[in-house]
Amino acid sequence: MTTVIHLPQGPYSPRATPLDLAPGSAAPTSRTVFSAAHVVADPYADAGPDDPAAVDWESTLAFRRHLWSHGLGVAEAMDTAQRGMGLDWAGAAELIRRSAAEAKAVGGRIACGVGTDQLPESPAPTLAEVTAAYEEQLALAEQHGVQPILMASRALARAARGPEDYLATYAHLLRQASEPVILHWLGPMFDPALEGYWGSADLDEATDTFLKVIAEHPDKVDGIKISLLDAAREIDVRRRLPGGVRCYTGDDFNYPELIAGDERGFSHALLGIFDPLGPLAAHAVRVLDTGDTEGFRALLDPTVELSRHLFRRPTRFYKTGVVFLAWLAGHQDHFTMVGGLQSARSLPHLSKAYELADRLGLFPDPELAAHRMRALLAVNGGTR
Repeated sequence: MTTVIHLPQGPYSPRATPLDLAPGSAAPTSRTVFSAAHVVADPYADAGPDDPAAVDWESTLAFRRHLWSHGLGVAEAMDTAQRGMGLDWAGAAELIRRSAAEAKAVGGRIACGVGTDQLPESPAPTLAEVTAAYEEQLALAEQHGVQPILMASRALARAARGPEDYLATYAHLLRQASEPVILHWLGPMFDPALEGYWGSADLDEATDTFLKVIAEHPDKVDGIKISLLDAAREIDVRRRLPGGVRCYTGDDFNYPELIAGDERGFSHALLGIFDPLGPLAAHAVRVLDTGDTEGFRALLDPTVELSRHLFRRPTRFYKTGVVFLAWLAGHQDHFTMVGGLQSARSLPHLSKAYELADRLGLFPDPELAAHRMRALLAVNGGTR
């Protein structure tokens, strides 16, 4: 084992042993927990940043089997899978088809993102075109037996003239859905094109519209996913939900406290950070299943520093750190991303991510992770 790695932030002695988190455990019972999973690029494809995504399907599906083996659900074709940042609708549709079949084969839980990304960026679409695009993707999800997640739509943000357009569009889609869906509110820190979603840049007004959609169709909403990185707002929304509608936290800054909850309720989880944290996160929630909140927090609280680092501004580039850690952990053989997004974070940023993840014991083979970290340093910055 390498005793010292000279990282940009200084010399570091890697951890010798990983956490002992073997697969094969049952799914948590007190919380529903989804990991939003990344896709693995094909490094040998002759594809540029503007070309359709070239996906290594076997490695991509193997990573989903890894998550299912630890009892996690998979949230497929979401932001973490680079929807709208390298993965177009054709690639997402193929991902949904393949992952749905794999979930059925292994008995894994799966939900899939449904959006409007088949529409061109310009000219601005009509509301009818937005609705038709949603309907096409909703039909695909239902055809393959996966729970739909109605994602926030860049096209709807361009087409809508006010809250009433959001209310009408979502009402139409919820009436059409054959089973309850998960509604997704993704904030502009994840996607600047979603500024003013729900018809207002005022978050209080946007929240009221969001809640009105749910209140008018509670039988068609399994739950909501809020990704605003605002714990207080999520708790407020959670307490205002109709009975039976779940809150799935998408807050990668405050997830331990939100999942643990309080005397008035708790959040379930649908998180991008549970891609690299998958085995540890699943174990922590199973501890919570026993009623041991302190034990749950003792396991998950130390991971927040890593998560806040990966999701720091520009937050939308967190996927680079997620894929980087998957490479270091041995879940894929390369650090190449669709759309060339491996270049979106600096060497010091990635080096710090390595250190934080290694301190947590996240790498099944710490020696492999150290070897790959040294190789990255040698290729990109030399060693000091």
